[in-house]
Amino acid sequence: MRAGQELIFYIGTYGSEEENRIHWGAMDRATGELRLLGGTAGIENPTYLDFDDSISVLYAASEKGESDVSAYSANLVTGELTLLNVQSTGSSGACHVSRTTDGKHLLTTGYGDGQISVLALEQDGRVGELASKIKHSGRGLRDDRQSEAHPHSIFQDPVNKYILVSDLGMDDVILYRLEDGKLVTHREISLPPGSGPRHVAFHPSGKWVYGTNELNSTITAYANDATFGDLKILQHISTLPEDVVMDSNTSAHLLVSPCGRYLYASNRGHDSIVQYVIDQEAGTLRAVNWVSSGGKTPRHFNILPDGFLLTANQDNGLIASFRIDPDTGNLVSTGYTLEVTRPVCICPVEKAKANKR
Repeated sequence: MRAGQELIFYIGTYGSEEENRIHWGAMDRATGELRLLGGTAGIENPTYLDFDDSISVLYAASEKGESDVSAYSANLVTGELTLLNVQSTGSSGACHVSRTTDGKHLLTTGYGDGQISVLALEQDGRVGELASKIKHSGRGLRDDRQSEAHPHSIFQDPVNKYILVSDLGMDDVILYRLEDGKLVTHREISLPPGSGPRHVAFHPSGKWVYGTNELNSTITAYANDATFGDLKILQHISTLPEDVVMDSNTSAHLLVSPCGRYLYASNRGHDSIVQYVIDQEAGTLRAVNWVSSGGKTPRHFNILPDGFLLTANQDNGLIASFRIDPDTGNLVSTGYTLEVTRPVCICPVEKAKANKR
C-alpha cells in the first residue's frame, strides 16, 4: 500500500480491560478495503471515542460503574496509541464524550446516574480536573427505559455558544451555556412522550439540527436559532419503511453528509441505514433509501474522507464498508468487512470534507 493511500480509524468496543478494547484499522482510500492494524488493552468498555486532529489525541469514555475518560497520543503512521492519562468523570455509565469547539473542555454524559460533566483539557491533550457537574432529574413515559434520567449524548454547537444534551429518560433535549467552565441551564425542548432522544447532528449551514429518538424510531428535525439558543421542532419522521412495524427496533446514530444534502441514521433490529434527502430550503427530511448495515445491531457509523461510510455492528462483530454515491448519496456496499468483538464506535483520524461537486 502506498503511503497516504490508507486512512487510520479507531474502533471502540464493549468488553473487559484485560483484552484489546480499542482497535485501530486502516481503510484504502480508493476502494474502501479494510485491514486491522492493532489494539490496546487496559480500558473497560471504551464505547465512545473522540479524536482531536490538531494535537493527534484520542479520548475514550469508559462506560462502567465509576466511569473514567482516557487520553491517548496517537501515531498517525502506525495508529499506535500511547496512554497520556486517565481521569474520573464523576459519573457512572459514561457513554459519550466530545470536546468543546475551542478545545478547552471535555464533555461527558453519565447514562447510569444522570450526571453530565465538564473536565478541563491541558494543552498537551491530557484530561484535567472536573470543572462542572450537573445531575438530571426526571422521568419519561416508559417504566422499562425511562424511570429516571438518562443523558445519552452531549455536543457543543459549531459556533461555540450552546451545549445540547439529549436525555433519553426524560424525553428532553436540554441546552446549556458554558460560563467559565460551569454549566448553566439555558432551555429545555420537550419531545413526544416515549421518544427517548439519543444523539444530535448539526447541518453544515448551522440552520438545522437533527436528532435520533431511540425508543420510537424517529428523527426530529429542528430549526436552530444559534443566536438565542433555541430549537423549533419542524418534523418527526420514522426511521423505518412505511410497511415495516417493529416494536423491537431502536434507532441509534445519525450524521449529516459533509455536503449537507443527505442525512443517515441507523436502525437496530431492522439492521439498516436509512438515507434521507434534506430539503435545502425548509430543512425537512424525506426518506429515500434503506440498506442493510452489513451486520447485526448497528450502534454507530461514521463518514470518512473520499466518500466512504463505515458501520459498527455490535452483535455480530462486523465493521462494514460502503461507498457513498456522489450523485445520489446512496450507500453501496464495497464488500469489505473487519471482524472485531462488539464494536460500537468508529472514529477516523481525519474528518470528511464537503463534496466540491
